[in-house]
Amino acid sequence: MRINMSGLWYSGAAVLEEKKSKSILHPFSVKGYSGLAINPYQGCSHRCAYCYATYEWSPEFYDRIYAKSNADEVLDRQLAIWNSDTIDTVMVASATDAYQPAELRYGLTRKCVQVLQKYNVPYCVFTKSATIIERDLELHRKYRHNCFLIWSITTVDERKRRVIEPGTPPASRLFETIKKFTDAGVCCGVNVDPIMPLVTDADEDLEAIVKACSEAGLNHVFGAMLRLRADIWERIKIALRLLGNADGVERYKQFYGFQEPLEAGYVSAKKWYADQVINRLESLVKIYGMSCEFPDFLGPRRIDRSHTGQTSLHNFIHVG
Repeated sequence: MRINMSGLWYSGAAVLEEKKSKSILHPFSVKGYSGLAINPYQGCSHRCAYCYATYEWSPEFYDRIYAKSNADEVLDRQLAIWNSDTIDTVMVASATDAYQPAELRYGLTRKCVQVLQKYNVPYCVFTKSATIIERDLELHRKYRHNCFLIWSITTVDERKRRVIEPGTPPASRLFETIKKFTDAGVCCGVNVDPIMPLVTDADEDLEAIVKACSEAGLNHVFGAMLRLRADIWERIKIALRLLGNADGVERYKQFYGFQEPLEAGYVSAKKWYADQVINRLESLVKIYGMSCEFPDFLGPRRIDRSHTGQTSLHNFIHVG
């Protein structure tokens, strides 16, 4: 089926702009996990139909990318006066992609990672990048006992990928990159999130991804079901139509138990359905000899301030 890409949410090229930030390191909590996060960029050019970071407070999320041009300087200042001798793992890019194309121009993720390494801070990076992150392979390799790189991959089916996440590289290219990192001894994982009903939830779809993860030398694979929100649902309906799921809208209402219009907030898949899909994924991961958990070595670390020249007064100042 020929798909007409014009006039949809992913038409056009993103505009890049710079802005200054007063703070870059913030508390972060999701699905019971609490830690810290930094986002060197605001907005993302991947234009994924399921993106959770788009909403009314960021209506130009796909079309206007803001580079926080002083991100590394602000991060350095915050860590220099951190109010504790220890610090939790920092998630690099909780609401964007750290290695999206804007990184080619600004290099902010690389600069922030260098600051984290300078202070002995553990970090994990979430990305859909191939070529761009490869430029930093050596940077992460030398810190491999204190970092975890996670690729978000939803499908290995190119026809589906071009519809649901048109700005991302092909999965085959991502797995080539992952193999370079695992061969270099860097701890890597794949997050199959979101798993989309009627699109990426079939047994053959899940096994294709898990098999590719195993062949790339991964030890960690996990995933989660798609959550719906009013704006996400509008994009998913278009994606279902483009992929030829004629009864998709009505079946989603059964899987999620809602009637239109969607109320404010998120709607999760029915437990019976979500458990069925996630159990299949986790079973496949174990069959292929991998784990559904984060690596054990990630955890709080003692901050190294030996190079800052800061006085002990800084231990009493909180910037979080």
